[in-house]
Amino acid sequence: MKGHWRGSRPGNAAPALVPQREREELARSIHRAAGESFNVPVLNKGSSTLHQHEEEYSLELPEQNAPIIAFYNDRIRPLLDAVDSLRDLMITKEDIQLPTIVVVGDQSSGKSSVLESLAGINLPRGLGICTRVPLIMRLQHQPLPQPELVLKFKGKVVKTDEEHVRKNGVPDLTMVDLPGITRVPVHGQPEDIYDQIRKIIMEYITPEESIILNVLSATVDFTTCESIRMSQMVDKSGERTLAVVTKSDKAPEGLLEKVTADDVNIGLGYVCVRNRIGDESYEEGRVEEAKLFETHPMLSKIDKSMVGVPVLAQKLVQIQAESIAKNLPEIVKSINEKLNLNVAELKGMPKKMSSLSEAITVFMQIIGSAKESLRKILLRGEFDEYPDEKKMHCTARLVELLDQYSDELHTNAESNPEKNFLMEEIMVLEETKGIWLPNFLPRTAFLTVHQRKVNGISSIPTSFAEKVWNYVEEVVISVIMRHSDKYHQLQLPFRRAGQNLIAKMKERSVDWVMEIVEMEKLTDYTCNPEYLSDWNKRMSYQHSFLKAVLPAEEWPSFSKAVLPKEEWPSVPMGAMAVDSFSKLGLPYEEWSSFSKVWPEGFGKIEVEKLRQFRHVLPQAFDMKMRMTAYWKIVLRRLVDCMALHLQLSVSKLVNKEFEKEIVDELMGASGGIERMLDESPSVNAKRLKINKSIELLQKSKEVVAKIMD
Repeated sequence: MKGHWRGSRPGNAAPALVPQREREELARSIHRAAGESFNVPVLNKGSSTLHQHEEEYSLELPEQNAPIIAFYNDRIRPLLDAVDSLRDLMITKEDIQLPTIVVVGDQSSGKSSVLESLAGINLPRGLGICTRVPLIMRLQHQPLPQPELVLKFKGKVVKTDEEHVRKNGVPDLTMVDLPGITRVPVHGQPEDIYDQIRKIIMEYITPEESIILNVLSATVDFTTCESIRMSQMVDKSGERTLAVVTKSDKAPEGLLEKVTADDVNIGLGYVCVRNRIGDESYEEGRVEEAKLFETHPMLSKIDKSMVGVPVLAQKLVQIQAESIAKNLPEIVKSINEKLNLNVAELKGMPKKMSSLSEAITVFMQIIGSAKESLRKILLRGEFDEYPDEKKMHCTARLVELLDQYSDELHTNAESNPEKNFLMEEIMVLEETKGIWLPNFLPRTAFLTVHQRKVNGISSIPTSFAEKVWNYVEEVVISVIMRHSDKYHQLQLPFRRAGQNLIAKMKERSVDWVMEIVEMEKLTDYTCNPEYLSDWNKRMSYQHSFLKAVLPAEEWPSFSKAVLPKEEWPSVPMGAMAVDSFSKLGLPYEEWSSFSKVWPEGFGKIEVEKLRQFRHVLPQAFDMKMRMTAYWKIVLRRLVDCMALHLQLSVSKLVNKEFEKEIVDELMGASGGIERMLDESPSVNAKRLKINKSIELLQKSKEVVAKIMD
């Protein structure tokens, strides 16, 4: 028999490994045989402090020929061995829970006495250790000619004196003995001893795979027990809680009612036991226990399936067998899944390079994959690599930026036709007049007005170029960081190269934009026929406009017939109107009394201030119409040229400049490529961790494979 005590964590739930019919047959057999041979040996603990520190003690005894031993070894022992082996491997480090019987109880509830009776050993008393460390108790019957007690601690095995062994033949069980619950620190225990113990207990009893063996004293009200309160927090229905009631001989009154009424919801039932008294041997204690529940006037009324340590052992063996059979398949599945995930993650890690040629190959692969990603998102409009990141849908975002740029140009004050209608033209004409034939439109006047308008919008193209390249920089940096994320030593030079490259491209674009603006200011030219067409159309409104502004004696010569009301919409200015409808139908002679007109495309115009410049109004009107027609061409040209420049610049960036800049950065830096041979501490630590997990999971897989076979 072996007894193992050590800090560990229970395991996960799972579907049944053994077919249902066989599991039921097995459970019935275990139930029949569990009590037929029950002898108990001795096991001692060492000392420790409150933590998860691992301790392990083993005890081996001769084989018993009882039916339960033979049947259990043949059918269930391999399963229990497998679970214990997984626990030895610390499989819980991989977050794979194991089916475990967890023993909890309030301080002085008799928990140690119950474990002594199950294991047949004397546990150390009064040392404080028994209630301060979670330990695993492993009982195993072994066919040895002589009993042997083995202590295991951190992998070391030490044989001890045989005199500690009391009896042969124990139930095959593995249980986690948790610290007894105490609220008052003793023997130098920390002030927060309760909180520490509670944390450990909740950690062990919370998993659904844990079977809670709740040790209760018959001398107390069950509803006030702290262990009951804790178990109910994680097992409200009680379906995985078994209660063992100690000190039955100390408080027999009302015990029958307490265990049958079940006020605390114990789903797996109760087992009442008697604690050994004084120097009683385990055989004597068992005899006295059987006599107590047979002859005591009150305790004898309790059903025999609910009393005695042998019954408790029988129930624990059965519950443990069913739990292992239920959970083991899911454990196998989890091991395989986590092993596959770890292997895949290890393959996905950066290759550990040992030569410069390997580093150069990987370096060029990174550049190639990054270039292809940039081609897809910046040039071809494909975003399958970033389906949910709209920022990386670059062609669409660039179009939006271009539309915003166009809108800003067209909504600028310089593009507002109503702004100082004719006044700017009049002032410029007044300042550029010279000694020459009258009624000529000086080209210098036109260029002066044009240059003022271009200056008014000159910051918009420059701002747009900077905004576009700021966006492209975010995209480029994001792409190269993603493709180099496995090689942290490359990311800083890659980022620096990307930033330097964008800075150069931005500078070129800004220089180009400023040159385009200077070209527009230098001269006025277009071969677009739309200019003349638009100018001629607008000039057709000149007569109507002048008649609305000038006195009748200064009108240009044309018919002075009265304009009937129904013909008003056919006035050449189209949208020409007056302040009130009472003016409609007036003769032309009275038009000069209007204070406002609405020339098509210019909105409401105040004409009173224009009348004092009647001598230059025809020239000012002509220049305004020329400028309006030409300004449309200028704005369109600024947008179209910017769009073409943007396409060309991005194409050069991706296909030519990107690779050159990064290669220059890495090759030019001292030991740039060689740095790829140095794996970062974090990556190295992660690689070691994954390798350890793979090794652990592979060993675990081998353990469970023997059972599955």
